[in-house]
Amino acid sequence: MSLKPPSAPSFRSLLRPGRALRVAGAHSALGAVLAEQEGFDAIWSSSLEISASRCLPDASILTMTEYLEAAAHMQKALGIPVVADADTGYGNNLNVAHMVHEFEDRGITAVAIEDKLFPKINSFADGDQTLLSTEAFVAKIETAKKAQRDDEFFVIARTEALINGLGVDVALDRAHAYADGGADAVLIHSKKSTNTEVVEFVKRWEGRLPVVVVPTTYPDWNIAEAEAMGVQVVIYANQGMRATISSLRETYRSIRDAGDTVALEPKIASVADIFRLQRLKEWQQLGA
Repeated sequence: MSLKPPSAPSFRSLLRPGRALRVAGAHSALGAVLAEQEGFDAIWSSSLEISASRCLPDASILTMTEYLEAAAHMQKALGIPVVADADTGYGNNLNVAHMVHEFEDRGITAVAIEDKLFPKINSFADGDQTLLSTEAFVAKIETAKKAQRDDEFFVIARTEALINGLGVDVALDRAHAYADGGADAVLIHSKKSTNTEVVEFVKRWEGRLPVVVVPTTYPDWNIAEAEAMGVQVVIYANQGMRATISSLRETYRSIRDAGDTVALEPKIASVADIFRLQRLKEWQQLGA
């Protein structure tokens, strides 16, 4: 393992018709590297995970700079691209332009911006899920595309129309408007327990731009089925953190109840494994 990971390709360069990219949610460089080692194509710097790692709600409480730092730490450790979950763009159109410049400067080649009002709350939480007007969000997309300085930079327009209960027709109308505004892809989000409305959206979209899906609440939709329908990006946005929470609870409960770690040791990573992930030997050679 070299001290410096290979330069990551742009997210745009990975897209291929007929193939769905597997994207893993993460909030730390360590989690992102583990996902890369397991063969994921890209990393989603999840605003839910990043805020939860601070024990704060995913509700526009953290600043753009804090989300940027988390994404940049991940990208620095990776040989695959990070897709930044940029919430609503962190404010108005000027904030969006500033966000694009800052993320570009830190090597991030793709961002997703959603069409809810700022400040937002997580899509699965109770609270105000009101959408920005279509025209106002199109202006944000246009601003992002004008602000980018690298032709490879990729802007994903995320519509929350289904989250807001507005139906597939409204979601399609908004997605087409965002495509007209210059978006590079559309992300269709749903909190239903089945994929029915997302499948309807994908079929009626007819491949105008790449479609991104996030099957958090409909986990039985296999990526092969989504790929066969023309979906080009599948984001597993928060499963890593959810697994970590369960594992930590089990681990700490075992130590509390047993009073030792004998039964636990075969189930957990070794300290040597941590050293490998830290590239300790390479750092030691650098300082020799």
